[in-house]
Formats: sequence, C-alpha cells, structure tokens
Amino acid sequence: MEGSSSSVVASSSKQSDSMDVDEDMMTTPKPVRVIPATRPRANSLPLVAPDYAVGYIYSSEMMAHFCPSGHPEQPLRIQSIWQCLKKAGLTDKMKWLPIRAARKGEALLVHSEDHWNKVVAFQHMTEQQRADSEHFYDAMSLYVVPMTTRSSLLSCGGVIEAALAVARGELKKTFAIVRPPGHHAEPDEHMGFCFFNNVAVAARVVQMMTPVKKILILDWDVHHGNGTQRAFDNDPSVLYMSIHRYDRGEFYPCGPYGAVDSCGEGAGEGYSVNVPWPGPEMGDADYLYAFQKVIMPIALEFAPDLVIIAAGFDAAAGDELGECDVTPAGYAHMTHMLAGLAGGRMVVALEGGYNLKSISDSALAVTQILLGQAPEQLPPLQACEQATETVWLVARQQSKYWKSVDPKSCEPRQDVERISFDLPDILKKHRQYYLSKEHDMMQIPLLTPDQEDRFATQVMCSSDIFSNKTLVVFAHEFGNLRMELESSAVCDAHLERSYLIDVSKDVIDWVKRKGYAILDANLYSKPSDTLQVAISKAARGAKTKIVETPVDKLLMYLWDNYIQLSGADKIVFIGHGPGCKPLIDLLNTRAQSIKKSVKAIVQVVGPQIRGVVPRAVDDMREWYHARSLLVMSASHPMMTPIERPKDLRKHGFIVPVEEPRQIKLMSRALPAIEQFVAQMLSKPAQQAQA
Repeated sequence: MEGSSSSVVASSSKQSDSMDVDEDMMTTPKPVRVIPATRPRANSLPLVAPDYAVGYIYSSEMMAHFCPSGHPEQPLRIQSIWQCLKKAGLTDKMKWLPIRAARKGEALLVHSEDHWNKVVAFQHMTEQQRADSEHFYDAMSLYVVPMTTRSSLLSCGGVIEAALAVARGELKKTFAIVRPPGHHAEPDEHMGFCFFNNVAVAARVVQMMTPVKKILILDWDVHHGNGTQRAFDNDPSVLYMSIHRYDRGEFYPCGPYGAVDSCGEGAGEGYSVNVPWPGPEMGDADYLYAFQKVIMPIALEFAPDLVIIAAGFDAAAGDELGECDVTPAGYAHMTHMLAGLAGGRMVVALEGGYNLKSISDSALAVTQILLGQAPEQLPPLQACEQATETVWLVARQQSKYWKSVDPKSCEPRQDVERISFDLPDILKKHRQYYLSKEHDMMQIPLLTPDQEDRFATQVMCSSDIFSNKTLVVFAHEFGNLRMELESSAVCDAHLERSYLIDVSKDVIDWVKRKGYAILDANLYSKPSDTLQVAISKAARGAKTKIVETPVDKLLMYLWDNYIQLSGADKIVFIGHGPGCKPLIDLLNTRAQSIKKSVKAIVQVVGPQIRGVVPRAVDDMREWYHARSLLVMSASHPMMTPIERPKDLRKHGFIVPVEEPRQIKLMSRALPAIEQFVAQMLSKPAQQAQA
C-alpha cells in the first residue's frame, strides 16, 4: 500500500501539483486524470467502500525531506507509526486515502503569498545556497533540502484530504500520518521543524468547501502551537485549545504567547485556551485533570461540528525533547473523551514526537480508539501540585468567557491541606461513633496496612458476634449525602441544611430488635484508591478467571477470621446496591464453608445495578436459588417482559417494590425482608440443607 500511494501521487502530481509550473497554473490546477485501478480522491468522488468508517493518510514520499547530518524530525517517524499500525492489523480496518500536495489557493487561506514563495523556492536552491543559509535556518529550528518543498506540500495536502473526508461525511474519523509537522508555522513565517500549518490550512479549507463551520482544534503537542493559535486569534468560529510545557515562557517557542492569559483577540477573545505546564514530568494524571476541569467543559459548551487533534506525541514518556510522562493509555483516554464531541467526527493530524517507540505506541493507542476500541484501564491517578495550580489559574481566566468553567472546583487544596478534612472521613468517623454509642458495636481490626488505609472505621460488629447463633452480614456502600447549595455557580453548601441518608439505620434497628448479631461492612473505598482488578497468573489460562479486588479480599478476610469462627450456625447475607456483588463473589470463593451455615441471601438492587448470581459450579446455582431474595423497584429494567424470563428465573424469590427512589427502597422493602429471613431461619436443618 505504501508503494501504491507513492506511485499514484507521483503520476497525478506531474499534472496538477508540480513545483515547476507558474503561479497561475498552481492557483487553478489542471483537471487530474484518474488512473485506472486506483482509489478515488476524497475531494473529488465519494468513497466507494461503505464498510469503512475510519481512514488514514500515509505516503513514503514525505520521507524525502531529511537531514543528512541527523535530526530529531527524521523520516522514520512516520514509517515507524505506519509499520506499527500495519503489524497490529489496523490498516486493514481503515480506508487508505491517496495523498496529494496542497494548492496555493488553499495555503493562502492561512499563509501570506510571500510565505508560499519562500517554501516553493527551496526546491530550486543550489547546494551552495543551502550551505550559505544553513546557519539562518538552524536558528529557526529548520533544515532545508531539495525535497523539503514537496514533502511540506504533501504533508499539508494530506491533512486537508483527511479533514475533507470527514467533513463531507465520507468517513467518520481519519488519521493523517504526515511530516514535516505544522503547528509552529505562522501565517508569515516557517519555524520549529514546520513549513506550512497543516491543521490551520485544513480547517480553513473545510470551512470554505463544506457545511462544517465550528471547529475545535485540540493541540496536545508538548510545545505550544503558536502558528495555529495565531491563525485563528480573532476568529470565534475556531476554538483553539493547547496543553503544553511553558516553563515561564522559556520553553520553545518561548515568550508570553501561549500563557494563561493568551486568550485571543477582538472577536476571537476567549476562543484560545492555553494550559501552560510550569515544567517537565507532567503525566497522565495531570493531562486528564486538565481535560476534566477545563478542556471538556469548554469543548462541550462550544459544541463543535468537527474536532481536529494536533497530535504531537513529544509529551510521551521516553521523549527526550518533551521530558514528560504521558503514556499511550493517557493519549487513548484523551482521544476517547474528545470522540464524544461533534457526533464523533474527528481528524487526528500528526505533529511532533521524536522517540520512535513512544510515538508508535502512542499512535497505536489513539488509532485503536478511532476504530472504536475502549481505552486501557488506568491506575489510580492524582494530579501533582503544579498541575492543579495551573488548571486553577486557567479556570479563573477562562471563566470570564465560559459558563461551564468553575474555578472554585479547581481551587488547589494544597494551600489548606494542613487544616482540611475529607468529608467522607468525617462521615465515616461519625457513623462509627453512632454505632458504638447507640448499638454497642465495635470496630473490627483489619489485617494489612492497605486494608486499614482503605476501610478503617468502616467494618463494625455487635459485641455478641462470638456468642450469638444467628448473625446478619450486611454489606453496603456509603449513604446519600443531600445538600442545599448557597450558589450553584460555586457549589458552596449550606452545611446546616445538609444531611446523610443512611439506610443501614433501619436494618441495624431490625437486627438488634430481633436479638441477632450483626457485622456491618461499609465497602466504600477511599476515592483516591479506585479499585483495580488483579487477575492471578494461575487463572489467566483458565476458562473462568479469578478476579480479586480489595473489597473481595476484605470480605474473605472477614469470613475466614470472624464470621466462620463466630460460632453462628444461622447466617444471613444482605447486600445493598454495590454491596451485592462482593457477597456473591464471596460465595464463589468460599462455597463449601458458606453452604454449611448461610441460610439466606438478600440482594436489594437499585435501577443501575442488576442482581448477581454465583458461578454455575457443582450445585451452587440450585443452592442459591433455594435461599435467595431479590428486591428491586417494579420499574427496574430486569422487570421488563423481555428480560424477566431469562434473568429473574436464576433467583429464588422476587419482590418488586413500587418505589422508584433507591434511597427509600430498603426501607419500603424491609417488612418483606424480615418475613423472608424469618422463614429461612425457621426451616429445619434437614430442609435447609436440601
């Protein structure tokens, strides 16, 4: 395919895009002869393969621009990306678009005629002229060879074709694997490895030739796209957003342009958004934090018709020029968020990125998102102090122009860390005090520092846990916090009018009234410790994988060291909301010991949660069916005629409650739960074992 792209371009370019024709001919190119057995160009005919939704631009002809003495912006940049995508089988799932050179009329939508003439003249320079001007171009971070003109025009034309294919509805998404990059090229000057501003020219062509008018350009190259912002500084139809290293104006391209207050001019004021990092080593947590707090709120408010990503991968981990730490998964998550805009219409255009492995791995992750794959799961993330400070400053600046930006929510907490408390921790400690004072319950000590860190104060039991023959194990998450806001703009709460709704109060009152022992497990993990799935090596080849989360490990610890040793021979499991699945997981891992003493399993599920059944191992499903109660709202999706036969028949008793509000579901269902538990506990031992 690589070879075919080069040959098609070479044939057509001799007629329409040659650098040896005069300027009038270049302004109005001659008709292009369609070569038999080649694919039609995106700007001339509709695509003929309706099964393709994603396309790509690539040609090895752009590799002819190279520096004999070596340079970071090397030809292998695009070849390594293309080979990586091809090896992964992704190019077979994408429509290949023939590349072509940008035309003078297209370039002049952004650049001056003098600028056009300078780039066109490179191909005519003698070897002596190039040698004499080497120091001049080196000062501008450029190198020039005879094929620089051709490669620059192809790079720009490739992004134009990729953008037109999406804007005309021929494809949903495209990836332009092109070089040299373009976002530093200003309307009157080339600089920073860039000759034509590929993305800016493509955006203008799209606006001129298609119904697409509102365009979002998101530039995540580690350097500020000074040329792209300058092209649209006073234009409100293009929203330019950049996340880049700034280093107080000392990082390339240097100067105050690209700072927090660099927001556009005239009618375009507020339509330039810059997130300028103060130094190196910024990673996934920092970039995604900026996306959540600033980028996506503004992008959603702008509501673009098309999204163009100026995809420089020099902020990737391993790139020595950028010195940042964004992973392929980080780029994937950013792409995934942006893909929700503009009806999914997206163009990705390659900019910088100079570590071949980093740029290839990152481009692969982005392409997988373009093809509809889900992004890889990230570990728990927390933005650094410098990032939160920067995002807060950006939010303060941009809130002047965008209603969706809330500076209050971005306010760095580090300044008040010493005198602040986590609200969840306060509520958990209050609940511990309440259970201890009102019900004489005590905290269960946990085994490991990790469990103490995640679940301290959250596992309580009655003092008769080792003497009572009947034990209720109640697994749930936090209650619902209700607040009245002083102002929706800043989200300040009237604390005196806020309260915690805790359904466990009714359950504990019932258990204590009946004289049962109780183990109450609040399975809410700390927000900064998002639960991660760890699949054991032994289970990787198994048909059914063993998945253990910190919650699973906590319940196994409680079963092995407290519940099973308690002496209770009548145990009731009650799960509420997110607490249901961990109890069923415990059934799967401790089936034999649980079957001896557990007499009833109750699940109370909300509208977003489905009842869970144990694995079909031995007779576990039959055992569960005889002892289970599933409580849900009568309007739950599982109660629909389509789903009811196949899902509900796996459960034993079903109690639909005419209560759509999840916070009141447990209280409304409690009488039915009490009756069910009483019936299960009153069964003779022989019948219970049957």
